Amino acid sequence: MTTILEMRNITKTFPGVRALDNVNLAVREGEIHAICGENGAGKSTLMKVLSGVYPHGSYEGEILYEGEAREFRTIADSEKLGIIIIHQELALVPLLSIAENLFLGNEVATYGVIDWDAAFARTREVLGRVGLKEAPTTLIKDLGVGKQQLVEIAKALAKKVKLLILDEPTASLNESDSQALLDLLLEFKAQGISSIMISHKLNEIARVADSITVIRDGSTVSTMDCRTDGVSEDRIIRDMVGRSLADRYPSREPKIGEVMFEVKNWNAFHHLNSQRQVLKDVAINVRRGEVVGIAGLMGAGRTELAMSVFGRSYGRNVSGEVSMHGKPVDVSTINRAIDAGIAYVTEDRKHYGLILDDDIRQNVSLANLPGISSGGVIDTHKERSVADSYREQLRIRCSNIFQKTLNLSGGNQQKVVLSKWLFSNPDLLILDEPTRGIDVGAKFEIYSIINKLADEGKAVLMISSEMPELLGMCDRIYVMNEGRIVAEMPASEASQENIMRAIIRSGARTNDH
Repeated sequence: MTTILEMRNITKTFPGVRALDNVNLAVREGEIHAICGENGAGKSTLMKVLSGVYPHGSYEGEILYEGEAREFRTIADSEKLGIIIIHQELALVPLLSIAENLFLGNEVATYGVIDWDAAFARTREVLGRVGLKEAPTTLIKDLGVGKQQLVEIAKALAKKVKLLILDEPTASLNESDSQALLDLLLEFKAQGISSIMISHKLNEIARVADSITVIRDGSTVSTMDCRTDGVSEDRIIRDMVGRSLADRYPSREPKIGEVMFEVKNWNAFHHLNSQRQVLKDVAINVRRGEVVGIAGLMGAGRTELAMSVFGRSYGRNVSGEVSMHGKPVDVSTINRAIDAGIAYVTEDRKHYGLILDDDIRQNVSLANLPGISSGGVIDTHKERSVADSYREQLRIRCSNIFQKTLNLSGGNQQKVVLSKWLFSNPDLLILDEPTRGIDVGAKFEIYSIINKLADEGKAVLMISSEMPELLGMCDRIYVMNEGRIVAEMPASEASQENIMRAIIRSGARTNDH
């Protein structure tokens, strides 16, 4: 079988981070090749290099496609040769029709005038190939997520796809839509179309993949041939997570008290698609002085849980109960959540955590203006002394508190966000990806701050995609998958293998129903 694609020694560096380190990948013609790895392993980065999102010249290494060296500078360059990528977040325009989406930027036109008859005929043909019976004039917003995914694939067919790349294609699909999509990939394979599928769902990979490449920490760990090697789920999990944990986490003697924060029967629906339930009967609690982690893969619902609890800042039709210190509290707005003693450090500090054009002093006091005001007027002397105090406590490296947060490093920006919420004096601190994009030294300092908060009797709920971080920091870990809590384990029983196993088995159970 001939090789359609070869990626050799691909190395991609972002400032301070080597995302890909000499990665190699070979895909044969007419095969389904799965790529597995934890969040942040480099899978999507590799596909962005292949498709031209990261243009030639921004990485090292070479791409051979159909036997020739290729230099893709844009997505259009790779699409011309039949390499089509479908991202996890679908790139469809909701208020346009299926036909308009299919040929957007690629219109069927004569002398600059769109030939709608030809466009509709071609649309019906490609929709037929993916099993959709909808009219070409149907608006995207009127389709369910599964059908939208099929429209994305129809769009790829309209561009005469030879190599189809799917990034987590079934992440937001229900069981029957997932099965239909996998059947379609097998059908494409029979027609000679090659596919690369990035997925965490090992049962799906076992069903359709001919080969599997595992990437860990930006490097290729193994490539397995499903037809000849004995490929087991345990072997894939071991390759995905098998790494030693050095002493990167400060030690702490937990002093855990009574339950401080509790959520029961928590449900929420997607903020745009009110039919899609994102959180399903979630129940969790955190005790005084305890650091509790939430593990899960991308799209498991962890951030949605945090944001919906914090003043309903995510979701529609949110329902359930939240208690602090054993008493029900109202968290229906952000101000009420803060008043109830809850703080939320967002995963996206640049958009939601900071006002980048403001200085450190103004950012620190944002969540607790009454704390630096008298009679509704800000006391600038008090504001300065509060900011100086947090600068010292959290060792924020800056010229002074009047420095714009825009000009701080990622680690120091994160410390400003933490300062802001600590000044609101919360009982529960929800930390969403608290060390994302931060170097190892700054991570250790953030971990030390988290431990200090727990020692002071705060309750800490920590969401992280880095499993070693959860294992190194948490007293107890909840595992989340597809909007549900699927396991809970004390630190003594938690391991990367046990967490991945809980996720994969719950996925298989859901798929069996």
